[in-house]
Amino acid sequence: MTEDRHILYEALLHRDERYDGKLFFAVTTTGIYCRPICPAPKPKPQNVLYFASAEDAQGAGFRACKRCRPETRPGSPAWEGSKTTVVRALRLMATGDAPETLAELADKLGVTDRHLRRLFATHGEESPVKKAQENRLSLARVLLATSDAPIADVAFSAGYKSLRRFNEAFKASEGISPTAWRSKQTNQKKDPGS
Repeated sequence: MTEDRHILYEALLHRDERYDGKLFFAVTTTGIYCRPICPAPKPKPQNVLYFASAEDAQGAGFRACKRCRPETRPGSPAWEGSKTTVVRALRLMATGDAPETLAELADKLGVTDRHLRRLFATHGEESPVKKAQENRLSLARVLLATSDAPIADVAFSAGYKSLRRFNEAFKASEGISPTAWRSKQTNQKKDPGS
């Protein structure tokens, strides 16, 4: 590495994301190499070697860190870490055949429901249950506005298991019943000036 060792070490100390994927450091006392953003405690400057690629570090005889996974390519699911699980969960919840319960969703993702809630909190997302409710309500609004299907059919198509639960959730969100909301939308289409 041609850059000043002091600058490179500062990048490690501050976990500078600008160097992620461009700089790898190896610790001579442990035999492990990492990405600069690794959460592991930082080594003493005299115990650090710098490499431009993961292959160079491996070629020098160092093992990949199990925390930051420096051997993975940038942008891959392994590189993104636990955020990938949240993205997969959101994608599953957006589909029409999403798992019904949080436990089923977590099982499909290969984690526990408690861990899934923790991942959502870590990555700044709403809780999985709240997100699923929003998705169902959003789908119900679209179906109410674009189809003449009976309210019960809309409720079941949006993923609700009972008409009563749908009516309660919709009224809590919109302040009016689904029937009144549909009528209001229909009247607004007929008279756009109101």
